[in-house]
Amino acid sequence: MSEFTVEIVSDTVCPWCYVGHKKLQKAMAAYKARSPDATFCVSWKPYYLNPNAPTPAIEKAEFYRNKFGDDRAAMIFARLRGVGRDVGIDFKFGGKTGSTRDSHRLIQLAGQEEEGGTLQTRVVEEIFRSYFENEEDITDHGVLTAAAVRAGLEEGKVRGWLESGSGGEVVDREVGKAQVMGIRGVPNFTINGEWQMGGAQDHMEFVRVFEQVADKV
Repeated sequence: MSEFTVEIVSDTVCPWCYVGHKKLQKAMAAYKARSPDATFCVSWKPYYLNPNAPTPAIEKAEFYRNKFGDDRAAMIFARLRGVGRDVGIDFKFGGKTGSTRDSHRLIQLAGQEEEGGTLQTRVVEEIFRSYFENEEDITDHGVLTAAAVRAGLEEGKVRGWLESGSGGEVVDREVGKAQVMGIRGVPNFTINGEWQMGGAQDHMEFVRVFEQVADKV
């Protein structure tokens, strides 16, 4: 039996992290179709693409235009819509953007509540969907709480965690650790603690790495 661990360094406002997640999911399904006894344990680590993100949040489209200019922002939106369609993401660019620290604290809570399970990934998926497809403000604790409840966390625990500021220092340390490791962009995937892959790779690239890892066992 092949056992795989996949550690993903990601930011919750990174569109390529959402795309990369979808491609990883497709790769794991493809590998399990040929090796049904394979198991995958996926965990998520934080990253700040914009450590100085605006507080309070600002309009997402305005942020992109200010960063890239009108023409380039329009090109980025068009490209992401096309890439998104290919992997089942309906990218939209309304809503607000801001600090991702609280969303990462929520993801950390999910990892503590269920080590080695799928809860953390379900929370990440709900946050991605809220931000990129539903145009919701993921700096808002109400939005984050609703996402967490849909994923399977208990509402009272989530509200208490977010309101208390719990986990913030841990998240900041994890971000610093990623930078010390030389990670300068996300998504970044580490498979079985050894094989690193950067960016939203084609799903068959993941499958090839899984095969190489299995051959070494």
